[in-house]
Amino acid sequence: MEFSLQQIAHILGGKVQGDENLKINNLGKIQEAKSGEIAFLSNLKYEPFIYTTNATAVIVGEDFVPKQPINAALIIVKDAYTAFSLLLEEYHKIITFAKKGIEQPVFLGENTQIGDEIYLGAFTYVGNKTQIGENCKIYPQTYIGDNVKIGKNTIIYAGAKIYSDTIIGENCIIHSGAVIGSDGFGFAPQPDGSYKTIPQIGNVIIENNVSIGANTVIDCATMGSTLICEGVKLDNLIQIAHNVILRKNTVVAAQTGISGSTELGENCVIAGQVGISGHLKLGNRTSVGAQSGVGKDTEDGKNIQGYPAFEIMKFQRSTALFRKLPDIQKQINDIEKKLNNFTNGL
Repeated sequence: MEFSLQQIAHILGGKVQGDENLKINNLGKIQEAKSGEIAFLSNLKYEPFIYTTNATAVIVGEDFVPKQPINAALIIVKDAYTAFSLLLEEYHKIITFAKKGIEQPVFLGENTQIGDEIYLGAFTYVGNKTQIGENCKIYPQTYIGDNVKIGKNTIIYAGAKIYSDTIIGENCIIHSGAVIGSDGFGFAPQPDGSYKTIPQIGNVIIENNVSIGANTVIDCATMGSTLICEGVKLDNLIQIAHNVILRKNTVVAAQTGISGSTELGENCVIAGQVGISGHLKLGNRTSVGAQSGVGKDTEDGKNIQGYPAFEIMKFQRSTALFRKLPDIQKQINDIEKKLNNFTNGL
């Protein structure tokens, strides 16, 4: 698949310096790119490579002033990094949405509806009364249960499991191994020390433009819905428990666990290996540092870290003090020794 520099410049809102009819068939790093590929320069640390690159074209910012002749054609844009990110996104859409048709074997349940331009990979199972929107791409060995609704342009990669009654919006991405709608961790202790399973009869609702990483698990609600709101981005290996709510544009990094009935506000940032207790409410724009344990509610805009997590500046001061504890202990011992010597001398 080839595109001319003129076509690429039109997508990026830039202008071509050089032959606009040159063809591009791939993207590459500026230090490694070959003929036929396009690279970008935004960090001036890599400027020397623009004078030696074999790339056919390089995307540069409006403020870039070359110090030597450049063999590659240039596409001049307002911001090179943003433009290249857009190009990556468009390229990914092209190669991802190119797949069409229903491979065999595929099982489609009764009264299931599928949209136009769909792709269903081999060994996929789709249950009864399920709706899959147009231009969805469902990769091989995916399980989709009964009464599931999937919006248009959503991609579900190989081996994902979507339990019954799940609702998934438009333009979502669910990566391999993700499990959506599994039972929440609900067990009632009994007088004899055993545990009785509490049926989990709710579902999971995922709104538009959500990304869910590989091997991430989102449990269904005990009653009602576990809710992942528009624009949420989840990394790999995350556990979202029953009845959790993640508000718009919140991002969560890998190996984080969020316990049942906790609500995270809009635009929160949760770093890796964070544990969040149940029945909490974190305010909008809350930021939680890596390996933190969150055990109480937060107000809007709080930046916390630690175990238990607290305000990050206090955490950093406490960490600095903790590193000095051996020296402080030695000073205290020296003072005690001097005091003892002084007392004994009286």
